[in-house]
Amino acid sequence: MESKIVAEAARATLDGSIPFPEVVRRLLETGVEYYHVDYVALQKTYYSATGEIVKTPINYEGLPAVASEFDVEGLRAAILDSQENGQHYRDFTKRAMNSGVQGYIAFLRGMRVTYWGRSGDQHVEWFPGAKPQNI
Repeated sequence: MESKIVAEAARATLDGSIPFPEVVRRLLETGVEYYHVDYVALQKTYYSATGEIVKTPINYEGLPAVASEFDVEGLRAAILDSQENGQHYRDFTKRAMNSGVQGYIAFLRGMRVTYWGRSGDQHVEWFPGAKPQNI
């Protein structure tokens, strides 16, 4: 896993210069299997199959505290707005935190994201076009 490529993809996500599918492609090509977004610590941690780890900050100012209640409908609306309207990642981040998302893991090979709240509530969202297997 090349930390420079991971850091560039993280920066591009934060500044909105490349879309999510391109971020996924770049991360997979450099060996990232999944990444963890922690809205409490305001950081992302990227993991490779060989055990390598790269951490990057989420350096937006003025973000809200993570809401205490997990609002799945609010989260799903934020996800849909990103997918269909190209919502900026900063706006998605604010909406996710306001919807009680404490963090999430994007499983790139598994083509899904698992979001969770402060009480352990969870929501799984499949990448556009991906289908759940064995369900």
